[in-house]
Amino acid sequence: MMAQAAATPRGAGPFSVFERMVAWRYLRSRRKEAFISVIASISFVGIMLGVATLIIVMAVMNGFRAELLTRILGVNGHLILQPMDRPLDDYAEVAARLNGVGGVRYAIPLVEGQVLASGNVGGGTGALVRGIREEDLNKVELVADNIRQGTLDGFEAGEGVAVGVRMAETLGLALGDRVTLTSPEGDVTPFGMTARQKAYPVTAIFQVGMSEYDASIIFMALPEAQLYFNSEGAAQSIEIFVDDPDAIDDIKPLIETAAQRPFFMVDWRQRNHTFFSALEVERNVMFMILTLIVLVAALNIISGLFMLVKDKGRDIAILRTMGATRGSVMRIFVMTGAAIGVVGTLAGVLLGIVVCLNVESIRQFFSWLSGTTLFNPELYFLSQLPAKMEVSETVSVVLMALVLSFLATLFPAWRAARLDPVEALRYE
Repeated sequence: MMAQAAATPRGAGPFSVFERMVAWRYLRSRRKEAFISVIASISFVGIMLGVATLIIVMAVMNGFRAELLTRILGVNGHLILQPMDRPLDDYAEVAARLNGVGGVRYAIPLVEGQVLASGNVGGGTGALVRGIREEDLNKVELVADNIRQGTLDGFEAGEGVAVGVRMAETLGLALGDRVTLTSPEGDVTPFGMTARQKAYPVTAIFQVGMSEYDASIIFMALPEAQLYFNSEGAAQSIEIFVDDPDAIDDIKPLIETAAQRPFFMVDWRQRNHTFFSALEVERNVMFMILTLIVLVAALNIISGLFMLVKDKGRDIAILRTMGATRGSVMRIFVMTGAAIGVVGTLAGVLLGIVVCLNVESIRQFFSWLSGTTLFNPELYFLSQLPAKMEVSETVSVVLMALVLSFLATLFPAWRAARLDPVEALRYE
């Protein structure tokens, strides 16, 4: 190596073949440098795991938010209109006018009410009954396309109801069984209002993939819901689904004009502001916390390079006396440390992509291995663990890891370049 150094022109350019050769030589392990090699390996593994963890966690949180948003907005309208001056007895005409507004996919009149649902087993569970027309229920793709048992054909003609799969499991219901609904707002008698109780056959069982909805929503034909909740001939609200939920503010004036009567409007952002704001804060905090993993790995690069500089003090002195400049020595050690960061980052990206593509299978494997349910749907709302990688976010993680790795090499490399050849040879 010394012969090659002597043959190298004094004025060789930055990052020349000679500098890359020496940097690569310092990365390779020899028996007496095993400890330094171990530190370099730990730094590599640390950066790889840090980058992979960041990518996986952010992808899961993005997937969690996207799935929740899809399911929440797939069942609930993007904009809810409630009458202000008088009952909504002209809901059919208003809905028809709203359907003609540009950007509106469909407007659905609804009658809603809280009930106690009981079936074949258990003491009962709280439920939200949503009275809806059959044609409108078929428009709600998240429900209509996920009917697990039964059918929605003839839904409005009969007296049957559609229940979620988790409610069916909780109450022990199957197709054809009767679910008993009890409402506190029943008939008015001389002794006050009495509770209303009625049993309905289960004609369809759906699964939208969000446990809260699968366990609590019951769809009922609109005419039957009007009778059950004392709203004959009227609807309680109109839910509007639009093509672009983020552009809801631009559509509101058009909807207000088409309605031709005063309505109180609530959009999806107002209804779920606290929930999605909490998710965003958690996402940002998790990114900051997990960045510390990469930072710790970068600090390992610093310690490893310092030990390498100390071990290679004699070599550095010889290189300097043979004509190597301080800049050349500095670049050698920068490349040595940066190589660990670059390779570790690339390995981390690859590991993160593999895990994200198989995250649900991994969850199921560890659930089977531990005998417990990881990410219980009853707590996390979703029936499976989602992961959604965003290119911009992945690129930012890669750039952050590369920058930290590069910065970690500067001070040890600067110290190596400042090393006095006479003192280095004296200590040796």
